[in-house]
Amino acid sequence: MRTGLTKQEKTTDIWFDEKNPLIHIRTHNTDLKNRLTAYAVAHPDQCRQTDADSETGCMEFEVEKGRFSFRLTAPYSEERRERARQYAKKTMQLNR
Repeated sequence: MRTGLTKQEKTTDIWFDEKNPLIHIRTHNTDLKNRLTAYAVAHPDQCRQTDADSETGCMEFEVEKGRFSFRLTAPYSEERRERARQYAKKTMQLNR
């Protein structure tokens, strides 16, 4: 979708406070919009779309706290990267 916005202007905002039981998400990210839309359809009691801007491609959602999470992952060690490279090479050769 061409919106006229630069990548820097296409943001994702996630905000919540300790009192309100909802997390508010405003995003231009296509993958996140698709995932939140599918989740809202499957679980309307936990998540709902609150707004959409067809000009900019932005969508807003409200999600119950406890349903949305961030996952922090530790960096891979060089040994793990090498094992992953070898596995990928092996898999590519088997699929040919």
